[in-house]
Amino acid sequence: MDICKKFGIRVRKLRIAQNLSQEVLAQKSDLHRTYIGGIERGERNVSLVNIQKIANALNISLHEIMKNL
Repeated sequence: MDICKKFGIRVRKLRIAQNLSQEVLAQKSDLHRTYIGGIERGERNVSLVNIQKIANALNISLHEIMKNL
C-alpha cells in the first residue's frame, strides 16, 4: 500500500478515536476540510509542516502520528 494511503488511514483512525469530525480537525489544524478529506483518502502528499499541524491538532507527537506506517 502506498504511504499516502497508509498515512490517510492513520489520520482517520486517530481523528475518529478522538471523536472529531473532519471539519473540526481542519479548524484545529488550520487546514481546509476538503484537504483533510484528501489526506484521509490518500490523495494528498502531505508536507511535513502540515503533518505537524495535524499532530498538534490531535495533541500527539510526530512520532505517534507516523507510528506503524
